[in-house]
Amino acid sequence: MGTAPPGRVLARSLSICAVFALPAVVMRAGGLHSGPVLSMVVFGTAVVAASFLLAWAAESAQVDISGGLAIAVLALIAVLPEYAVDLYYAWTAGSNPDYVQYAAANMTGSNRLLLGLGWPVVVLAALAATKRLTGKPDSALRLERGNRLELGFLLTAGVAAFWMPLSGGIQVWFGVLLLLWFVFYLVRLASGEVEEPHLIGTAAALGGLPRRRRRIVVPLLFVVSAAVILLCAEPFAESLVQAGTDMGIDQFLLVQWLAPLSSEAPEFIIAIIFASRGNGADAIATLISSKVNQWTLLVGSLPIVYFLGGGGITLHLDDRQVEEMLLTATQTMMGVAMLLTLRFHRWSAWALLALFAVQFPITGTEGRLILSGVYAAVALALFAHRRRMIPATLAAPWKPPAAQETTTPSAARV
Repeated sequence: MGTAPPGRVLARSLSICAVFALPAVVMRAGGLHSGPVLSMVVFGTAVVAASFLLAWAAESAQVDISGGLAIAVLALIAVLPEYAVDLYYAWTAGSNPDYVQYAAANMTGSNRLLLGLGWPVVVLAALAATKRLTGKPDSALRLERGNRLELGFLLTAGVAAFWMPLSGGIQVWFGVLLLLWFVFYLVRLASGEVEEPHLIGTAAALGGLPRRRRRIVVPLLFVVSAAVILLCAEPFAESLVQAGTDMGIDQFLLVQWLAPLSSEAPEFIIAIIFASRGNGADAIATLISSKVNQWTLLVGSLPIVYFLGGGGITLHLDDRQVEEMLLTATQTMMGVAMLLTLRFHRWSAWALLALFAVQFPITGTEGRLILSGVYAAVALALFAHRRRMIPATLAAPWKPPAAQETTTPSAARV
């Protein structure tokens, strides 16, 4: 079977997104109301559809925007879907303390979903693609040397993140420091080499449009998708809370997992498609960068938005939120430790996936603390075994691109 013409691919993709987004837009614009479960489905579907539009537009925009401007603009745009819901919870928590738990739930859920599910699935898809394309199985996905930059930023932010469970809150000053670290991350990315974008599917169809038409369509998609996301963020967030009550489901868990899964689905799907076509290194690099964004920009924004919404200078966490934060922080450190050699092994992917799955039947304090201990123990063991890679990783954010070190064969065996 032949490949569909780009114009047909683009028209079909945009039509599907419009069909799924339109009911929510009509409900919101017309002031229509429905039960919380139906509202959750309608507005959640619209967020997913708008997230796909945003992802395609952000990818195709790389054809016309280069260098630091592209990195800064696209990095901020790409995180809009998942941040819109979480920042709504943080803003509302400023006047309604009950919503603090939802802001923390959404943030920890999005972080753990990305690292515990997104990373390993993409790696396993990439390794399967390597075997299919070359006929030779491989035990690890090799990252680029430049990816040590992201690991350095993530390692530093990951160590600093333990302050949140230790102090029992997220302070405005700590949020500002994380935002400054994120800005520095963008600056460092902008100083690196600019590569030609590798576009697939709908993004490739957009990128292949004539220049004049592309420069009209892509910004229009940005505007439309952002408008839909902002329009649906509040009713989707509220319906999640109300639906939990109606269905007898823990509201914390519903907010923690369903909202991030809705907003991150396009990123996951695009990364998996990339990996399955033999571009595994690019796919996992994108998700590592997303983790840096979440652990700096998202976490740092929460206390600031909470303060602007009428709260204090500290977004206080209750005991369960402290446990969730500790669990997320230890998982992050395990993920970084696994990548110190710039190789993502098959066993690492399965370990992350298994530990991610184990957390769902665990509902008590003791279980969350034990799982945090397992993550921490594995991380400490790997850090000790790969200790020669730690200085280079911590120094990577401060080095010019040309000075990034090369992993030695002896250190990369594990």
